[in-house]
Amino acid sequence: MAVAHKGAISFGLVHIPIQLYRTTQDTAISFNQLCKDTHERVKYKKFCPNCDKELKSEDIVKGYQYEKDKYVIMTNDEIEKLKVEKDRTIQIQHFTSLANINDLYYEKNYYAVPEKHAEKAYELLRKAMQEENVVAVAKTVIGTKETLLALCPSDEEIIVKTLFYEEELVENPKTILHPDIDKAELNMAKQLITSMSKPFEPETYHDEFQERLRNAIEEKIDGHQILHSSDRKEDHKTPIDLMEALKQSIEATKPKTKRKRVRH
Repeated sequence: MAVAHKGAISFGLVHIPIQLYRTTQDTAISFNQLCKDTHERVKYKKFCPNCDKELKSEDIVKGYQYEKDKYVIMTNDEIEKLKVEKDRTIQIQHFTSLANINDLYYEKNYYAVPEKHAEKAYELLRKAMQEENVVAVAKTVIGTKETLLALCPSDEEIIVKTLFYEEELVENPKTILHPDIDKAELNMAKQLITSMSKPFEPETYHDEFQERLRNAIEEKIDGHQILHSSDRKEDHKTPIDLMEALKQSIEATKPKTKRKRVRH
């Protein structure tokens, strides 16, 4: 797996060189865009209308539009010159409880892997944070953006979570009503939750639609037509009698007992 970012954790006067690796991979089926008539692959060209020619990567620069059709050019060297030493390191700002960070702020996860000879300092930070039950809030520059981070200890490693800034979050565009709830309905809902509760086992879940899609692709490769799904349509309308719906839901979660055969 390719390194997503190289840097170092700055913990007081302690310097811990690390590499960041993504914790996830995209397993979804990807489709290419083709011409409807010829099935040829669609190509996208970077074209300058003023020069009337196709551009190569070395012909393209970064430009910021400050007025209509007016740009200031920033080269990669100029952007790099703006970075001071602390921008190249993951600077720990402070420590806090994980519960103090709202889930809305989390964006991506990375494994932080220590460089050679930095293992002891890395383990010291990981173990100290784990025993104190805290996470570290830090900052570093990735690309052209100063990124807010949370360094979270686990039993094996430190997971680095990128965070959104406060100004990047948006409020819910809709107002959610909170009608009064009948106590009997609430107790019934809690009973349903209890009947459906069990440990989370991620290995038991997989993308069933992707499986059907892969199978359909194989069928078409073999020259077969895709048949329509015969699954019954489910009624997702909100029931008028909420209490009755809860009762039926609880009954549906109960294990079915087999009737004993009566021998004559």
